[in-house]
Amino acid sequence: MLTFFNEQHAQQFGGTDHLVRSVQAELERRGLGQIVTPQSVPLTALERTHSPRYLSFLRNAWSESLSHPSFAGWPVVTANQHAIRTMRTDIEPEDFRARLGLYSMDTFTGIGAGTWSAAKGGADCAVNAAHALRVGERGTFVLTQPQGHHAGADFCGGYSYLNNAALAAQHLLDDEMAKVAILDLDYQHGNGAQGIFYERSDVLCLSIHADPRHAFPYFCGHADETGAGAGLGYNVNIPLAPGSNSQAWFAALETACVRLSMYRPEALIVALGGNIFQGEEHGGFGLTSADFLRLGERLAWLGFPTSFQLEGGTIRRELGINIVNVLEGFDCAMV
Repeated sequence: MLTFFNEQHAQQFGGTDHLVRSVQAELERRGLGQIVTPQSVPLTALERTHSPRYLSFLRNAWSESLSHPSFAGWPVVTANQHAIRTMRTDIEPEDFRARLGLYSMDTFTGIGAGTWSAAKGGADCAVNAAHALRVGERGTFVLTQPQGHHAGADFCGGYSYLNNAALAAQHLLDDEMAKVAILDLDYQHGNGAQGIFYERSDVLCLSIHADPRHAFPYFCGHADETGAGAGLGYNVNIPLAPGSNSQAWFAALETACVRLSMYRPEALIVALGGNIFQGEEHGGFGLTSADFLRLGERLAWLGFPTSFQLEGGTIRRELGINIVNVLEGFDCAMV
């Protein structure tokens, strides 16, 4: 397992350093492959997935906020108004605070001094990890924060700014793969990739997650969202009811694996959340640490070159163990 480490991750506010460090420490303890830093990718690579005006805003948001009187002395800036139904989104407002609302889906995903550096470092890791699959690696891992799976083509949200899974998939397509799949295994729905690829058939998007009637992001992730246009049938949501246990979760995983086997992608991108563990603060489907080994093994049996992207999780002693269990289970089954 080749791991790409985002050295810029700690520049993001919010205290996610514990998540990265716990996984890093467990990787090093087990000696599970090499840990490397990525080469920087050009902004044009990000523009294949995210809109140029959104990227421009995200890059410059913090410096703009320093000259805005409303944000004087703030460590992080957030929106207080959003463009919703009947409002226009094609014209950017001149007011900086209004543009914060245009490019965000919630009021808690703020932007700080190091947000762009941390998010860009994660994107670099994701693209490099995808490229490593293209040149022969069977498994790669993106060790980064902030997470990415809630970020859309032109908005941030859910503590996500750049969609690492989508960037990885698009890079593989640009590198002449014909079909790629994204499997989102975070407790919350992978709304970002769904929106980016919803009308396309070259990326199969699957997400196993908590029923959005009860969990973030609330407004998408239902089973009847199956794609549109050329992408009809290429978006698969498997929402699970509150209180669902590991047996229900693994049944959903098997459904997803059957669909993947039918699609036969040339590579698989896995958005991996630690928050499916039993007793997780923000959810959990009753999985034990041993179940994470089983998960890695099952994904290896699919036989696809696979890149794992670290998504959500909270402060738990088992977090690093669980994430690395997936990687070790995958590695061992691939031998």
